[in-house]
Amino acid sequence: MSMLSITCSTAIKAVIYLAAELNPGDRASVIQIAEALDASEHTVGKLLQVLVKAAVICSAKGPTGGFYVTARQKAQPIIQVIYAIDGRDVFDRCGLGLSKCSGSHPCPIHEQYKSIRDDFKALCQRGRISDLCEPVAGGLAYLAG
Repeated sequence: MSMLSITCSTAIKAVIYLAAELNPGDRASVIQIAEALDASEHTVGKLLQVLVKAAVICSAKGPTGGFYVTARQKAQPIIQVIYAIDGRDVFDRCGLGLSKCSGSHPCPIHEQYKSIRDDFKALCQRGRISDLCEPVAGGLAYLAG
């Protein structure tokens, strides 16, 4: 079971693709990004618009248009992508999907899941988009396949 939605995972990969694979001044189309991630163009197009609206990435219109990230955006914590796509409550949700799970009314995995969830949140708060670019650009990590 994943804490993040598939859409959110795809969004993180799209942002890493833009940050790691494009040279400064280059832009990528929805088609290029979807192909690189082995994802649906429709899904990628929708999530890119959400990321632009949240200022996680930029877009430019016209014949040389497309999507890109600035140096300032590369320095953002990964959690900004998660908040834009899955919302701010993603790190408060129950591991079993119960709506009334809490410390005083826990599900069977509450304490263990809360610990993992809190560690993952801290990782996403500390880690920057740029931190994830080096392994991808160096061929040590992959975004598809």
